[in-house]
Amino acid sequence: MDHELRSTFASTAGGVMTVEAGAVTGDLELLTRPGEEGLVEVLVRYAGTEEWYMVSGSPVPVEAGGPRVTHETVLARLTTPGPVEGGNELPVDLLGP
Repeated sequence: MDHELRSTFASTAGGVMTVEAGAVTGDLELLTRPGEEGLVEVLVRYAGTEEWYMVSGSPVPVEAGGPRVTHETVLARLTTPGPVEGGNELPVDLLGP
């Protein structure tokens, strides 16, 4: 994988959990880029801003289908609502299954 892939999306109510800023919500931009051998770094930022935040659970392994499939899988996960606890939706991340 030798290139970056980007998508814009609207977060769910719970947002996306990041390492640096906690949960971020609203109109976001997703960036997947090459990491260490066989891994992809996953970052998000508020659309139209400069500062990127690492998504909790990043980096992730490159999927068998390659970088584009990995990017699409990550995007699908980040736009799927998180679990509800105490009536509130929790943020999503890349940890776990």
